[in-house]
Amino acid sequence: MKINLDVGEAIYQIQRVEPHSVTINKKVYTHSVIIMPDSLTNWGIDDFENLQIAHFQTIQALNPGVVLLGTGQKIRFPEPELLSPLINKGIGVEIMDTAAACRTYSLLMAEGRGVAAALIIE
Repeated sequence: MKINLDVGEAIYQIQRVEPHSVTINKKVYTHSVIIMPDSLTNWGIDDFENLQIAHFQTIQALNPGVVLLGTGQKIRFPEPELLSPLINKGIGVEIMDTAAACRTYSLLMAEGRGVAAALIIE
């Protein structure tokens, strides 16, 4: 049985995730990105340890309803003050490894939710 995921109006879809890359709309990205159903942004972070508040201000400016933070190959939690641009604006944040963030993004995007996946690719 073939099942097709209804993605509605979404322009940007994740097809594949590997340890050091993610495939979006058939293009392989080896650097960190922020993906939303209607936008794709290069995210200037090369390593989880280098996260700064400015990285989260970039996400906040996109005004998502919820953010899925993909922290690389394993789940790691950023310092709480780094998340303040999102928390202060009432934007929900879920932290998970990048592969889990990609799977969750695909589900929420298909539901038409205002989701952003901020994916750290190391």
